Amino acid sequence: MARPSGSTRLSPPAWLTAGFKPTPTPIPWAAVGRAAVALSAPLAVGLAAGQPAYGALVSMGALSGVIGDTADAYRMRILNIAVPQFFGAVGVTLGTLVFGHGWVAVAVLTLVALVSGMISSIGAVASVSGLLLLLNAVVGAGLPMPDPWWKAPLLLGLGGLFVLVLTLLGWPFRRAAPERSAVAATYRSVAELYEATGTPAYDEKRQAVTASLNQSYDLVLARRARQHGRAPSLVRLLAQLNVAVPLVEAAPAAHLRAQLHGPLSDTIPAAVRELADAVEEGRTGAPVLDLPTPERPAEKAVDHALRYAAAVVHKAEPDAYNVDDRLGRPAALRVRVRRAARAALFSEASWRYGLRLALCIGLAQALVSLIPVPRSYWVALTVTFVMKPDFGSVFSRAVLRAFGTAAGLLLAALVLAEVPRGWWDVPVMCVLAALIPAFSAKGYAFQTAAITPVILLLSDTLNQQGFDLVMPRLYDSLIGCGIALIAGYLLWPESWHSRIGDRLADAVADAAAYVTCAFGGAEDQGGRLRARRKLYRDLSTVRSEFQRALTEPPPTGTRAAAWWPLVVAVERIVDATTAARIRVDHGAPGPDPAEVVAVERELRELAEGIRESETLVEVRSELPGDENGVLAPLRQEVSAARAIAGPDLR
Repeated sequence: MARPSGSTRLSPPAWLTAGFKPTPTPIPWAAVGRAAVALSAPLAVGLAAGQPAYGALVSMGALSGVIGDTADAYRMRILNIAVPQFFGAVGVTLGTLVFGHGWVAVAVLTLVALVSGMISSIGAVASVSGLLLLLNAVVGAGLPMPDPWWKAPLLLGLGGLFVLVLTLLGWPFRRAAPERSAVAATYRSVAELYEATGTPAYDEKRQAVTASLNQSYDLVLARRARQHGRAPSLVRLLAQLNVAVPLVEAAPAAHLRAQLHGPLSDTIPAAVRELADAVEEGRTGAPVLDLPTPERPAEKAVDHALRYAAAVVHKAEPDAYNVDDRLGRPAALRVRVRRAARAALFSEASWRYGLRLALCIGLAQALVSLIPVPRSYWVALTVTFVMKPDFGSVFSRAVLRAFGTAAGLLLAALVLAEVPRGWWDVPVMCVLAALIPAFSAKGYAFQTAAITPVILLLSDTLNQQGFDLVMPRLYDSLIGCGIALIAGYLLWPESWHSRIGDRLADAVADAAAYVTCAFGGAEDQGGRLRARRKLYRDLSTVRSEFQRALTEPPPTGTRAAAWWPLVVAVERIVDATTAARIRVDHGAPGPDPAEVVAVERELRELAEGIRESETLVEVRSELPGDENGVLAPLRQEVSAARAIAGPDLR
């Protein structure tokens, strides 16, 4: 029955409920098995040795390793587990030394929070390291640890080492398999992109290709930076990845051609999939390609890129090709460390986040020092998780953590009430630990619900409070979420006056520079490739920031939703520029230089308008030019973007 026209539908807003929808990702079964063994085995050993508290501390260290084991390549997994464990050991040592010292503990944890927040902004490994530094400091300052002081960091480190050993068991058999699988996945995403040419699904598939290329280059170059010339398998993988770039560049031209003249032949995505299989299986030999005869410039571009990729993919010896990364190899390790240290010490964003985190932790510790709260470390623990800068919106994380903790405590209450302490803890921990990687892939609320009962069970092994732990943990979580919302969100205008427009304006200015690079006269294919990859990577970051902003309450969420079409418009402008350049490279007449200058000018004015405007102002722009020329689609996309936003000249 239809709802009466005057009635109002009572339902929570989309920005509030978005985090409760599980992400449709496959369960990482290998990680599930490692987590089950890594957290339950130390408990069994501790019980057998008559030291269950020692076993619980080793399991806590293993829990940190399980949370940090998020990379694919083995070298990156070693860094993701080993480096944060060192910082975790430092954190628990500091926490143990100030345990029971009242305001001294408040001051030390506030300082640790400042350092943790500043280093968290450097990168993924530093972020996990900062998390464990503060997390273990809070635990060490809130829970009694075994004497002498060095036992706790040693036992926690053993847990992390155990996870690392379990992780590396497959290394002798798989070695470069994660990198090879990533490169093959990139080719498959390119095949899906060509299947989507001429259809509305093209934009979504192009975003998937960008993400896959980013991941593949990060994995391959992370190892090759230290093994250049010494690992032929990685050199070959990089050569195979490099020749996927011309295929990606030809896709926008193919998309435009498909819109005008119908879909491409099915043999093209099939041939790209065959290349993916060849990469994954390591096949060599003469490639067999049965492709239609190309007639138009776009078809010639696809044909040339596909034949070139097939020749390189099937080549057994990569030395005959120039496999230097044209898209920018990473700098030497000492250079990257120096840059990271400078960024952490002199970056305004680094200090701003460090101060926010320090304020929240200081308030949490001061509160529990003034008000007697049982096992008060959970308040600061909640603040630590909620305030992580790269986990999403602070507001939505606070809400999600409150609900996730409540769900986790319900499960923990059943365990603590019904399961006898002792050897029954081992199978229970095996099951609960297996849920962590399975649920973590589904979203933050689900990860919180999985981690909460594990931490409570390990805490109970240390302090023997049993069921009495449950309700205090819920109250502490709500207090921690409240502190994060007030001191870490509402008191900082940047939280609710989002600066997403500045990042988008930078991307538009880069798009203008890319137009000049593509048609500015000097032929620099390597520079054009680097500019395009950097631009797509930056746009991917902008898209992620907008998606994060969409989960914020008004006005940030509503502003992000209003500006979202402009993000899509800028991506289409970059695609149209690439398509025009590819068509010129394969026979189409070049554009008039005045037309290029006009397009660049419009884009720079658009960037200025985005930077200076709080609201969208429609601008009608006239971009004259040859309607049948190579830049006609680009002019249309620029005009469409200007119709969304421009400088407010009123």
